[in-house]
Amino acid sequence: MAALTPVSLLRLQLNLDHDLDDALLAHKLDAAEIWIGHYTGVPFAAGDAALIEAALQLASYWYEQREAASFDVSTKPVPFGVRDLLDSYREQVTGHVPE
Repeated sequence: MAALTPVSLLRLQLNLDHDLDDALLAHKLDAAEIWIGHYTGVPFAAGDAALIEAALQLASYWYEQREAASFDVSTKPVPFGVRDLLDSYREQVTGHVPE
């Protein structure tokens, strides 16, 4: 699946002035959009500013923090704020199933 968010927008988010990493950036965006779809339970929608912002933040974080663990920095799999952007998209499940 090709990412719906433009790589050029991710380059702006990262302040990159070259296209040398475009393949990697496209991969990070694709993975971020898939992660967002799984987290929210709904497919990623192009044109939704909050979803795009979450994808940009997540892909940027994964681009800059390429290791799962580090000795000198505390790392988290999802940066602060991404879940806040996405929580309103999640279907709330209470455990009650109406008959």
